[in-house]
Amino acid sequence: MTNMTITLPEDLKEELQKHKEVNWSAVARRAMQEHLKKVHIAERIAGKSKLTKKDVEELDKLIKKGIAKNHGL
Repeated sequence: MTNMTITLPEDLKEELQKHKEVNWSAVARRAMQEHLKKVHIAERIAGKSKLTKKDVEELDKLIKKGIAKNHGL
């Protein structure tokens, strides 16, 4: 197995150290595996998409505009 180094904010590190009974490496590994599953699903969906880059950019603008409107921004 390969080792990985990550950078954490000091306050998070302190909280994690309060729970030495937890295998934080295993927690991080599972979280990364779950996230990769989502990434793979998104890649399969995107691979079948007929949208152009321009279409995606336009949808992005509309979504951001809607979010800003809903949150009073």
